[in-house]
Amino acid sequence: MSSPVLQATGLHKTYRGGDGSPIHVLSGVDLSVAPGEFLAIVGASGSGKSTLLHLLGALDAPTAGEIALGGQRYSALAGERLDALRNAKVGFVFQFHHLLRDFTALENVMMPLLIGGAEEAAARLRAAGVLAQLGLRGRLTHRPAQLSGGEQQRVAVARALVTDPALLLADEPSGNLDPSNAAHLHDVLAAVASDGARALVVVTHNRSLAERADRVLALHEGVLAFPRGDEAMAP
Repeated sequence: MSSPVLQATGLHKTYRGGDGSPIHVLSGVDLSVAPGEFLAIVGASGSGKSTLLHLLGALDAPTAGEIALGGQRYSALAGERLDALRNAKVGFVFQFHHLLRDFTALENVMMPLLIGGAEEAAARLRAAGVLAQLGLRGRLTHRPAQLSGGEQQRVAVARALVTDPALLLADEPSGNLDPSNAAHLHDVLAAVASDGARALVVVTHNRSLAERADRVLALHEGVLAFPRGDEAMAP
């Protein structure tokens, strides 16, 4: 049996409210994601799903607990070493694409490779290849404003995949799309998951996307469990 891509143990996250009282968002989350697995996390708004995703992607640190990606513990890394791991091994897709509006689709997708130190020619070739795989071969020189909402989000997916990450994290990736473009994006994500090359963790309220996952967990009262009833998919 292969080792998990992602392992989280005993994750807690606590913030301080305006009056100084603690706000417990996560209260002992345990999670293991296998290579090639597509995991969907559902739950009501405000349940802490995005917070959990940020911890898993090393965008934030837990109050307590441990996360390891490919056996590398986040707590053992700091500063540039943690940044390098995140840039090379984690891809992010958010509800809003966050593309750089003054750059072309190709340039946007090249950016993580250039930040990681790749040669420009190699980055250009790799980025063009990923965009072509996502059906955007004819959109390489288009800027975000020249692309449809669905195309912009596919560029964002290409940017997340260009470093060939071990873990792809998506936070409500189709939440800002119309049903047709959402369905197309769901096809793209399902294809990404089916190649077995990486783990995919998606936070979503979209039932059709969650139903494509290998496993669905609900975040409720700070812990993960199997969802019960329609309330797990409620906004």
